[in-house]
Amino acid sequence: MMVWLLTISLFLFLIFSCRYAWWKRAVDYRYPRILMYHMVRDPIPGKKFNSLRVSPEAFERQVKYLRDNGWHSLTMSEAVDQRGHLPPKSVVITFDDGYRDNLTNALPILQRYNFKATVYLVNDRHDRDWSGYRKAKNEGAGLKDEPKLSDDEVRQLITSGLVEIGAHTLTHANLANLDENDSLKEICGSKELIETDFHLSCLSFAYPFGLYKTADKAYAAECGYSNAVTVETGIADLRSCDLFEIPRVRVSGKDNLLAFKLKLKAGKRGVGK
Repeated sequence: MMVWLLTISLFLFLIFSCRYAWWKRAVDYRYPRILMYHMVRDPIPGKKFNSLRVSPEAFERQVKYLRDNGWHSLTMSEAVDQRGHLPPKSVVITFDDGYRDNLTNALPILQRYNFKATVYLVNDRHDRDWSGYRKAKNEGAGLKDEPKLSDDEVRQLITSGLVEIGAHTLTHANLANLDENDSLKEICGSKELIETDFHLSCLSFAYPFGLYKTADKAYAAECGYSNAVTVETGIADLRSCDLFEIPRVRVSGKDNLLAFKLKLKAGKRGVGK
């Protein structure tokens, strides 16, 4: 009986250690953690993309943990500008697409803990379903129905003094499928519209779906961005990495606080992700 209990305990321990790789060494804390979010809202039972929906309660636990444990908050462009002298435990919170809950649910939490964020905004974001732009089977999966930020709501984010507005193409395009002219239109046009509509300098860019051609990095630089982030999972030294191919740490709506802590430590929760 004791042998069976020991065997089962060892098996469960191995499963836990694979799912939560507590044994991994921490990535150098001089390297900033760039966190990738989409929505701050409760999951929708039975819907796709619930991994993109981080509940307000979970988001607050995460931001409070960051504050209580000495993490320094910056926007993406600030982190790039200060990359030569960032303090240890620097963190950048980023949101992709431009969902209304970034204002209604996320901003009050950011204000409560005096944390900053960068919101990557799709210009033509209303009544547009980009779910199928990457995989046709995802067409109609529900992202079209998620409320997006109005221009006035974007201005509220800007007025808070805590939010940087970055660009995310005009239409959430799959840049990997576009020719040079269309890629330039999507990348440069997004920056130009943001700067015209909101009277600010737009320096940060995010590739939709993390899909892009090598040439798109050059286009982003030519358009006047100082940096571009991907969806590649990782923690990079901004002093030496390609500033137009910056990895991020994905925060999922399915992450508990332990998973969040492990992702801060090593970039991934477990062995595989």
